[in-house]
Amino acid sequence: MPIHDQTYRRYGGRRDVVGRAWQVIARNGILTMVRKRLFLALLLAAWVPFVVQAIIIYFSTNFAQVSSFLAVTAERFRTFLEWQQRLPVFIITVWVGAGLIANDKRANALQIYLSKPLTRFEYITGKLVVLGVFLLGVTLLPAFLLLVLQVSFSGSFTFLRQNLYLFPAITLTSFLQVLLSAFLILALSSMSKSSRYVAILYAGVMFFTDAVYGIIYAITGSSSLSWISVAANLRQLGDVIFRLQPRYSTPAAVSLLAVIVLIGLSAWVLERQVRGVEVVS
Repeated sequence: MPIHDQTYRRYGGRRDVVGRAWQVIARNGILTMVRKRLFLALLLAAWVPFVVQAIIIYFSTNFAQVSSFLAVTAERFRTFLEWQQRLPVFIITVWVGAGLIANDKRANALQIYLSKPLTRFEYITGKLVVLGVFLLGVTLLPAFLLLVLQVSFSGSFTFLRQNLYLFPAITLTSFLQVLLSAFLILALSSMSKSSRYVAILYAGVMFFTDAVYGIIYAITGSSSLSWISVAANLRQLGDVIFRLQPRYSTPAAVSLLAVIVLIGLSAWVLERQVRGVEVVS
């Protein structure tokens, strides 16, 4: 039997660039979701409001008879992001985000992930990108396309020149909504092994905080405590970003602070929960 030389030899394989492991998690997570026909149907349904708004913009820019009551204004883009895309954003957040970490914990996959040259930061970043891609795909992308359609249908840059702030307003509003939703659902997902429980808990947080504020407002008649509601904070900040009259008396700085605290708390929970071994306290 021949005896092979077992002395040290240099590694001859390909060395991956450090810090790109999150791309593998993000790519696999996105491909897993787009292979589901029911989820693709949901994404198509989420673009129905875009089609409706595109038709409205076409008629308002090409027919003077309807332009008076279908006029394209900056508030229309705010309404699109707040009301028309609110339900798709909620459903996608729950559908995609609830099991992103919970399913890995149930399968004891965290030990496998983090035993490889993969940091917790890369793991969490990959999961955030999965959810962020789909959420931005139903908020930021269609809103920008509506701006492009307005210019195309009108054949003029007049509206765009008069409302240049819409570009940063749409971007900032969309990213605030996506970041808060993604961090919150991932933090909840990291605390359980059941995606159904996470979905119920997330819905409870969103609806319960809104209901508590509604009760307080009904009793006191004051909207100064709107910061209690997660959704109300986003609505208040959206109004300010789009240069509209804020609907609540809560200062925008307080609403922003509430959002930052929620994101920071979610990041802290993720740091504590995403570990290679179970931590028993």
